Amino acid sequence: MRLRYLGLIAAGLGIALLITLFSPFASSHPDGLERVAEDKGFSGLADSPPYELISDYVFPWVDNEDLATVLSGIVGVLIVAAVVFTIAFLLARAGGAQRSTPGRGGPS
Repeated sequence: MRLRYLGLIAAGLGIALLITLFSPFASSHPDGLERVAEDKGFSGLADSPPYELISDYVFPWVDNEDLATVLSGIVGVLIVAAVVFTIAFLLARAGGAQRSTPGRGGPS
């Protein structure tokens, strides 16, 4: 059964990475809250984030902007996947340890 899940995880990760190839074609026009902030004139009041892993979704040492955008998308997908897999692993491990503890209301 774990092999089936591994295939689904690999397929999902592959699709997410494939989608990053299309990121240079995304609209450069602001949307959502950023658009409202510009329309209402308060976009300059926003604070900068305390840190940026990939500033403006580009790598400074890559000259081609489209390639830099794709690379930042790939790195972002891999960072999110690593965090999610780490949390899932820790939760599964904690759940397994909890189930094996005697006296927890399970069958004797």
